[in-house]
Amino acid sequence: MALIQQALEKLELLAFHATAARTATGSATGVDLQQYDGDVVLILDSAAGTGSSPTLDVTVEHSDASGSGYTAISGAAFTRVTGTASAQKLVISKDEAKRYVRVTYTIGGSTPSFTFSVNGVGVKKYA
Repeated sequence: MALIQQALEKLELLAFHATAARTATGSATGVDLQQYDGDVVLILDSAAGTGSSPTLDVTVEHSDASGSGYTAISGAAFTRVTGTASAQKLVISKDEAKRYVRVTYTIGGSTPSFTFSVNGVGVKKYA
């Protein structure tokens, strides 16, 4: 029991994309994962898209520097969101990712809008 409690005390919430209504493609600021160990779980929470044939594609990228050089992490993409609300999880290995990780989102359709967030949970090395 004590071992599980110690692990739970090291869990940290990571904000990859704060809840916001978006109407155009974009990317969030990188999150520094240097202080984390093992897997990081990312959680996409999206309301149903509005507009005509709305689509939302959210992918995860990584880089050695916080401001540039981001490339896609292979296989790190959420399932496309359309006119139905969606809650999804995605697991990435911090040990296989570069230091900085961010989400990018592509919005398509005619006058589309999506309100969504992407949060994460990771285990801090030293808590």
